[in-house]
Amino acid sequence: MKSPAAETFTADSYDPPVRGFLHRPLTGSGNGVVLTHGAGGNCTAPLLVALANAFAARGLAVLRCDLPYRQARRTGPPHPGTAARDRAGLIRAAHLLRQLFPGRMAVGGQSYGGRQASMAAAEEPQMAHALLLLSYPLHPPGRPDQLRTRHFHELRTPALFVHGSVDPFGSLSELEAARRLIPVRTSLVAIDGAGHGLGKGPKSSSPSTDTVARVVDAFLAFAADA
Repeated sequence: MKSPAAETFTADSYDPPVRGFLHRPLTGSGNGVVLTHGAGGNCTAPLLVALANAFAARGLAVLRCDLPYRQARRTGPPHPGTAARDRAGLIRAAHLLRQLFPGRMAVGGQSYGGRQASMAAAEEPQMAHALLLLSYPLHPPGRPDQLRTRHFHELRTPALFVHGSVDPFGSLSELEAARRLIPVRTSLVAIDGAGHGLGKGPKSSSPSTDTVARVVDAFLAFAADA
C-alpha cells in the first residue's frame, strides 16, 4: 500500500522551530518516527526519504525534519556550540508528532542526526521508546581515539544501529564494542559493502530497496519489544 505524498510541516511558533515533512500513514496504530539528517545534508537525503515512505507504508507516521543549524543556513556543517539547540529541536519534534499521533514514539537519524538523537535521549529519556541510529559516527575518519560514546552509559532507550561494513566513521567491530557500553537493549543491522550513506561502496548515499526494506523490518520488530 502506497502512502500519501509528504506534507510540508512547519511549527515556527516554537524556539527552536520544527520544520520538515510529515508522512501520514493511510492506516496504523498511531505510532510515529522522527528522522533527521547528517552533518552535511538535510531532511531530503535519499536515505531519509526512502525510509519515511517505507515506514508510512507500514502504518507509521514519520516526521523527517531539518535540525535547527540547517534551518539557520542551507549549507555547511554544524558548530559544536549549536548541538544543544539541535537536540532541543529533536525533542520538540517528537513532542509535536506525539500530539498528532499519540502512540509509541521513535527518534533517530543519520550520522550526526543519530548522534544528537542518542544524546537527546540520554538527557530526556521520555523523548522516545526506541532509537534508530543510522551510520552512527563513532569517531572522525582515521581517528579511532576520538570516540563519541561518552553518553552511551547514560542511555535508557533501546537502540537499533544500522551500519555499513566499510563506513570510515567506525568499523563493525568498533561498533560492537561501543554497544556494550549501553546498559539497555541494543541491536545491529550490518549492511555488507555499504559506506556511511548505507549505499553500496564508501561514497554512495542512495541505499538499495533491499536495504531500506531490511532496515524497516528490523526496526519494526525491534521497536515492538521496546
